[in-house]
Amino acid sequence: MVHLEGKSVAEAIRQNLAPRVQALREKGITPCLSVTLVGEDPSSQIYVNSKDKAAKELGIEAKTFRLSASISQADLEAHIQKLSADPTIHGILVQSPLPKGLDEAKVVDCIDPRKDVDGFHPTNVGLLSLDRPGHRPCTPWGVIQLLKHYNLPTTGKRAVVIGRSDIVGRPMASLLLHKGAFGDATVTVAHSRTPDLAAVVREADFVIAAIGKARFVQASWLKPGAVVIDVGINRVPDESSPKGYRVVGDVDYEGASQVASAVTPVPGGVGLMTIALLLSNTVDAAEHLS
Repeated sequence: MVHLEGKSVAEAIRQNLAPRVQALREKGITPCLSVTLVGEDPSSQIYVNSKDKAAKELGIEAKTFRLSASISQADLEAHIQKLSADPTIHGILVQSPLPKGLDEAKVVDCIDPRKDVDGFHPTNVGLLSLDRPGHRPCTPWGVIQLLKHYNLPTTGKRAVVIGRSDIVGRPMASLLLHKGAFGDATVTVAHSRTPDLAAVVREADFVIAAIGKARFVQASWLKPGAVVIDVGINRVPDESSPKGYRVVGDVDYEGASQVASAVTPVPGGVGLMTIALLLSNTVDAAEHLS
C-alpha cells in the first residue's frame, strides 16, 4: 500500500517556482499575494499564517489584511475592488468562511479574475468547465498533481467524488473529466442525498472524499486496490494530545490502508498541496500580469 504523502510533492512544486520568482524579481517585479481575513475565526487565522509564511519563504510578498467582522458588505467589496486595481498585487484571496451577514459570492465577484488565485470567480469556474486556461482551485488541482507525481493515471477509470462543494467537489469532478492521462475518468459525484452511498463508492477505482465528516468513509465501502484521496480535515477529541484534539480525514485511514492500493494521510497529504498550488497560481498571475 502506497502512502501518498504531500510533503515531497509540495516541496518539488516550490523548488520549480523558485527560479520563476527569481526571474520576476530580476525584472523588478515582486510577486505579491494579498490575503483578506475578516473576523477572528481561529482556524482561518492558522491557515492565513501558514500561507504568509510559505509565500515569504519563496520570495513572494504576502500582504494580509485583517478586517473587523462588523465590516459592511459595501466596504468589503470596495476593499477587494481596490486590491483588484492595484498593479503591485498579483494574487487576491479572501479567506473563507466570511462572518454571517456577508455575501461571499458577491465579494468573489469583485476580484479581477486574473488575480483570483483561489479559482473561485465565475470566469475561472467557466474556464475550468471548458478546460481552457485559467486559475484552477488549489485543492482539487493539488489532487491532480499528487496523482501525476505518483503516476496514478485515471484514464478509463471510475472515480467517485464524495461531496459537491464549489471549493472541492464540483471542480474536482471537472478536472477528472478533462482529456488526458489524469482525466478521462467516468465520474460520479455523490453527496448527502445519494442513496446507498457505500455501494456507489464500492464501484470506484478512485475515491476522492471531501464531505467534511470525520472517518465517514469506511474500509468496507472500498473496492480492493482502490486509490483513496482524503481531502477532509476534521478535529476530533483526543485527551492524549496536548491540544486536546487531533486532526483526521473523512476516511477511516487505518481501515482503508488494509484495502486500498494507495491512500493520502491526514494530516500530511492533500492539505500540503493546497498552499503549494496557491503559490503556483500567484506566480502564474505575476507572470501574466507583468
